[in-house]
This record gives sequence, structure tokens and C-alpha cells, in this order.
Amino acid sequence: MLLCTGLAACSGGSGKPTLNWYVNPDGVDTLKALASSCSTADYDIEIQLLPSGATDQRTQLARRLAAKDSSTDLMSLDPVFVAEFANAKWLERLPDDAASKATDDDVLAGAAETVTWDDGVYAFPQWANTQVLWYRKSLAAAGGLDMTQPVTWDQIIDAAADNGGTVGVQANKYEAYVVLINALIQGAGGDIISDNEAGKDAKIDIDSDAGRDAAAVIQKLASSKAAQPDLTTSNEGTSLGQMFGGAGEFMTNWTFVYKNYEGLVDSGDITADEFADLGWARYPATVEGEESKPPIGGIDIGVGAFSKHTDFALEAAACVTSSEAQVDLAVNEGLMPSRTSAYETPELAEAYPPDLLQLFSESVDSGGPRPKSSYYATISAAVQSVWHSPTSVDPDKTPEESAKFLRDVLDGKALL
Repeated sequence: MLLCTGLAACSGGSGKPTLNWYVNPDGVDTLKALASSCSTADYDIEIQLLPSGATDQRTQLARRLAAKDSSTDLMSLDPVFVAEFANAKWLERLPDDAASKATDDDVLAGAAETVTWDDGVYAFPQWANTQVLWYRKSLAAAGGLDMTQPVTWDQIIDAAADNGGTVGVQANKYEAYVVLINALIQGAGGDIISDNEAGKDAKIDIDSDAGRDAAAVIQKLASSKAAQPDLTTSNEGTSLGQMFGGAGEFMTNWTFVYKNYEGLVDSGDITADEFADLGWARYPATVEGEESKPPIGGIDIGVGAFSKHTDFALEAAACVTSSEAQVDLAVNEGLMPSRTSAYETPELAEAYPPDLLQLFSESVDSGGPRPKSSYYATISAAVQSVWHSPTSVDPDKTPEESAKFLRDVLDGKALL
């Protein structure tokens, strides 16, 4: 009996393996259900929760992967992590058949772009996030805006300020503020950096006309009566609060907003008439006549390069990112699909207005990703350092100072 016990211990036991799937806290109930339904006779999938903030998520995963942790099998990755982790050889490169499926014609272009690095595919798109302009129809009407046509940031700031409303954004010193800055710059035809795959030697483009146009929008909002009182600490949650108070707001925010407000009707916090006053439109243009570049976010599923069960993990990643899985996340959690086929299902047609589904998919397909760089975390932190607080942004100074600081940081001449 003692001999058998010792042998079993040395072999690691005869039970089937457990794949650890590290997830962010969005949609956990549905993710747990997916982990259960995608478990097989060969393996079980177990959910492990990451912190709520993107920066903390990156830190925890990076520490595990840098230590070659074999228990990190699956990871829910913010798209900006993919390039860094792939470049560090922390992610399993998808085999050709899996790579083809992960980026086939059914996947929205914006989502497919997030999982590639250096001619390889390193993750499976799971859900695709984008920002749209949410607003009170009555506030837009009071401001004389035709929301069937593209609107600019100048127009919505003026309309809100002149009619007792506000403009909600995410401008705390964190990743979502970089999302705003990047979208404004891309909407003016520019980029924060270019030649991204050059790593530290990437070209710094933020000191440009586009950078100044972006800074002008932030400056105008910060000095306007339309600025919300918590502008400098605002986030996705706090910017929700003024939609149905007083005249309401224009707000740029992610796809979860619709289900969030719909739930307030069910709980009695807002009325059905108030919910009917909620409108949505494409992300505002930075420059009149230039097409806006809605932010692209979401979650990609990567497989850890040091997993002991790579084949099983690749199979599991394909399962939890299937079109059916994406439909469940959209209907239950408001996390929208990365696959066109999922948008065309009866379940989504019942859960969302058709024009909103079309807006979501078009925004992902034509939106603008944040810089794809193995040094993205450094780039993001450097931009935040100079552009925060939004009340101090100056078109004549901030882009230039930002470019110099970012160059110095990348060259090792300055510390974050």
C-alpha cells in the first residue's frame, strides 16, 4: 500500500488535468459557464480571477509568465498585451490551422488585427469592444444636432454646455484615458507612434497637427461648462451616472452601456420612457469632415507558452471563443462578438436593436487600435504622465512635451 501511494504521488496522479484560465472580472458568470461547457473527458477548465484594472492584470500575468509558470494555461488578454507577450515569447504561437480559424473572414477586421504580431497569430479573439457615442435624444434635439449625420466633439461639447447637459469621458490617470487620447489623435489622421515593430526605436508621432487637434478637444472639454465635476478622476462607471439626471449627457463609453441601462428599467431606477430617450451614434469626429476612429478593445484568449497541456489549451481556447460562446457573452453580459456570424443570430436580434448591432460591428471593423508595440505598457504610462490632468492639457505644449518625454523614456534617459 505504501509503495502504490508513493508511485501515484511521483506520477502526479491519474486524474485528468485542470487548465487554469485567468480571466478579468467582466462577465464572470458566463465565463464560468463556458469553462464548464468547454471542459471535456480529457481536461477540466477552471476560472482564476485577475484584478479589475488592466494595468494590474498585465502585472500579474507578466510576473507569472516571466517566471515560466506552467499553470498559466489560458489567459484573457487586453488586446494591447498581445504584442508585448508574444515578443517576450510568453504566448504559444497558434498552429497554422488554428491561426487561420482565429482570423478567418468571419472575424471583424479590427478584432483580427489585435491577435497578430510579427507575421504570427498568438491569440483567439473572444469579444470585441468598441466605444460609441451614447446620448439623451432630448439633449441632442435641444442642441439642434442631427444625429443621423456624423457629429464632432466641438458640436457635442457646445450642445451640452448650452443646454444644461454634460459630456462624459474616461479621463482618470489610467489606461482608458490613453484610449481617449489615441482615438482623438487617430480621428485627426495621426498616431501616437509608427514603425511599431522597431520597439524602442519606433517613430514618435504624437507631436503633430493631429496631436494638437486631440489636445484642443481635451482642453475645450476641460474648460467647458459641459465638463463633469469628476473629469480628472472619471472612469467607465462614473461617467454613466449623469445620463438620466437633469438634461442628461453625451457620453463615449463601451458596448456594455446598453445592457447596463436596460437593467435599470428592470430594477425601477429609471422609467421605460427615460430608457427610450437613450440614443447612440458613431464615435464623435475630432476634425469636421474626417471620419472618426472608434476605440477598439475587448478580450483575446492566449495560451501560455509554458503550459504543460498546450494541445488541450489550444482546443479549449477555440471552444471558449466560438461563435456560440460569443453570443452567450453578448446576450448575458453586453460583451459584443468579434465574429460577424454571431451578430446575425436570432438571439442577438432579440437582445439588441438592429441599428445598435450594426453600429457596434461597423465601429469594430473601421475603428482604431492602440499602438501595437512590445513596449506598449511603457508608451501608455509615458503618455498618461504628460497628458494628465486633462485640465492642464495645452495644444501648444502637451504634444511636444509628450513626444520628448516618451522618446527619453524609450531611450533610457528618463524614468516613469
